[in-house]
Amino acid sequence: MEILDFYKDKTVLVTGHTGFKGSWLCTMLRMAGAKVVGYALKPEENENLFELSGIGSDLISVEGDIRDFEHLQKVFAEYRPEIVFHLAAQPIVRESYENPVYTYETNVMGTVNLLECVRNTPGVISVLNVTTDKVYENREWNWGYRETDTLDGYDPYSNSKSCSELVTHSYKKSFLDEWGIAVSTARAGNVIGGGDFAKDRIIPDCVRSAMAGREIILRNPYSVRPFQHVLEPLYAYLMIAEQQALDSEKQGYYNVGPREDDCVTVGELTDLFCRAWGDGLKWKNISDGGPHEAGFLKLDCSLIKSKIGWEPRWSIHTAVEKTVEWTKVYAGQGDVRACMEAQITSFLSDERKGVHA
Repeated sequence: MEILDFYKDKTVLVTGHTGFKGSWLCTMLRMAGAKVVGYALKPEENENLFELSGIGSDLISVEGDIRDFEHLQKVFAEYRPEIVFHLAAQPIVRESYENPVYTYETNVMGTVNLLECVRNTPGVISVLNVTTDKVYENREWNWGYRETDTLDGYDPYSNSKSCSELVTHSYKKSFLDEWGIAVSTARAGNVIGGGDFAKDRIIPDCVRSAMAGREIILRNPYSVRPFQHVLEPLYAYLMIAEQQALDSEKQGYYNVGPREDDCVTVGELTDLFCRAWGDGLKWKNISDGGPHEAGFLKLDCSLIKSKIGWEPRWSIHTAVEKTVEWTKVYAGQGDVRACMEAQITSFLSDERKGVHA
């Protein structure tokens, strides 16, 4: 884990640590020797990666709502984090149509609360707010969106994340720059990987169908999304937070997505999953007339490549294979934590060698 030596013995606060991405990030940080403090809602009662992996026993896990400023402030005051990763969010597009007020309260005021705690806590040196590729005004372009393009998400989830970006920009210019606290945002694409049990996401839906021996149902098989393995953006987050802590010129608003040739349709991704799973697994297209979602979305990641030196490492084929590998360990009641750590080690080894699997 020498690639992540910067984090050894540092106190790192992760909001949303009980979620899918949070569980993987905390595992990486603990492998790097960081002291991790997590702040999040209680994990889902059904299957969830946080409990399956056992990562909770290796960190300080605080149950709390990001909307509760007073409680969050007490956690900051008690643990005095040096590095902060803000992942807590209501992350599902369809859920945002059903509960828009909760979505805005969590994604916008949650960010305000987080940054206000940062402003009030001595010793914080680096903050990363994780948003989404969906923050842009989507014009269904055939090219990737750049960080300078207009922010204006369509649905309540995407729009609330656009607002979270603007909140971060304001706090940076109004307060954090003056006090030498580095802050960036990262706009990542759709992530896949072992342990995602969320509803209304394509790979978790594929996993549920495969494990039940059912045909996979797709709503929008022709939609293009920047799919990538979860370790890709997480490593980008770690690189950004480290580099901006050491050099304030590295602060910025960064797209994090796959290579151009790895941007695939939902149908193509499902084909890859079916081949990796085997057993004659198939899918069919049944549109359910659900709410609006963008049909075409790509990211231009030139900025993070040139400024931070990050590059995607695993192809979409490898990302799907690693997801299936984890899922079959889980299905066989194997050691999913060991599988995660082996995949992290493999990923970092591939990155170090410049391997594009």
